Amino acid sequence: MKTAIFPGSFDPFTLGHESIVRKALPLFDRIIIAIGANTKKNSTFELEKRTQWIKATFNDNSAIEVLPFKGLTVDFCQAQNAQFILRGLRNPNDYQYESAIAQMNQALNEEITSVFLICDPAFAAISSSIVREIYLNGGDVAQFLPKAMKLDA
Repeated sequence: MKTAIFPGSFDPFTLGHESIVRKALPLFDRIIIAIGANTKKNSTFELEKRTQWIKATFNDNSAIEVLPFKGLTVDFCQAQNAQFILRGLRNPNDYQYESAIAQMNQALNEEITSVFLICDPAFAAISSSIVREIYLNGGDVAQFLPKAMKLDA
């Protein structure tokens, strides 16, 4: 079974994230959206709420699971019998950043392969940090989020 881990803090999960997961579905038998604790970030939305939103977004697909995790992504991959780490790229800066992480993950566990998918152009400007800033300053972010996500619910 080909299993991919799609790791991130997903604070919040955006249309870009959703697009990458849906684009990856034909490539893998199972995709685990792994909500990790980023030691450099303070979360705006509680882990439980992020988990609920993402599960609601994909409640139509049994090949997608949503799980929280702590620690190294490669360790989580091993624990879940996942052979792949799925990452989305919006621009060349994302590639540089993600490439360095992929190389480190490869050094930590050579049996895990990083797979990069290019974001749809319609979502290239959407980032969780920008959406978070808009939200925290009272702006309407609904157009950047999956329909299943209701921030005020």
